[in-house]
Amino acid sequence: MFYAISWFLSFFLLALWSLTCWGLHAVTVWAISSAGVMAGGASAVNAVLVPDWLRGWIPPELAREFGAMIASAGPMVQSALEAVPALSGAVTVLAWGIWGLGAVVLVALAIGAHGLIALLQRRRAGLNAPHAAVVR
Repeated sequence: MFYAISWFLSFFLLALWSLTCWGLHAVTVWAISSAGVMAGGASAVNAVLVPDWLRGWIPPELAREFGAMIASAGPMVQSALEAVPALSGAVTVLAWGIWGLGAVVLVALAIGAHGLIALLQRRRAGLNAPHAAVVR
């Protein structure tokens, strides 16, 4: 009975692991493939979004300098966002690798649990066996 419970739990954990990896892979591929759209283009990169409550505490010179720094980094960030969708294939390979490593670990733990149950049952059977009388 313990064997069935341990293997059922192991297969349940493997299914949960597979579902988690699949879901994270789907979300990651979606985010990567639509990275340029989510950024809103070059105009969104060059815009400095400072919260209203923070504007009163930032000196105007620092705000202008920060805006200039963001504006100079805008083209570099935009080109990186345009190159990101090409990485979706690498994400798939990485997801399969991570899933495979996790699956191997879960199967190894299941085999270990199987061996531990067998060892405990043998030990219990050995303790419950009648001892032979020692003849002198």
